[in-house]
Amino acid sequence: MNQEKLSHFFETLNEGVDIESFGIIYDVDVVFKDPFNKVKGIRAVYEIFEHMYQALDKPRFIIKEYIDRGNVVYVKWDFIFTFKGEKNENRFEGVSRLQINNQGKVISHVDFWDAAEHMYEKMPVIGTILRLIKRKISRS
Repeated sequence: MNQEKLSHFFETLNEGVDIESFGIIYDVDVVFKDPFNKVKGIRAVYEIFEHMYQALDKPRFIIKEYIDRGNVVYVKWDFIFTFKGEKNENRFEGVSRLQINNQGKVISHVDFWDAAEHMYEKMPVIGTILRLIKRKISRS
């Protein structure tokens, strides 16, 4: 997978991008997994990103690091967004592991990021509980 092509795709991704554009990066039978989803097929992946634009304001990715190991690529990124109706911008870091086929398309996309810290802890009731648990098990 070409670093410039991949970085450009994710850093310019927006709600106007159509499913045909996803076909530049993803194989039709791609498997995608993140802390909230596990889906198969380019249509299902497209719908996850489509939902992201409906649920969040100004979501965007900044690619910070790219490691190419032949048919496996690791991408470290920042995700920046605002919750609907809020003013404060949020940012968190994650890593994607992408497996590439012989045609240069992604057949497996697995995102690694801490959903508890970046989403659940921001919720009023569950966030308080999670922060309390985190403090109890922390060394410091």
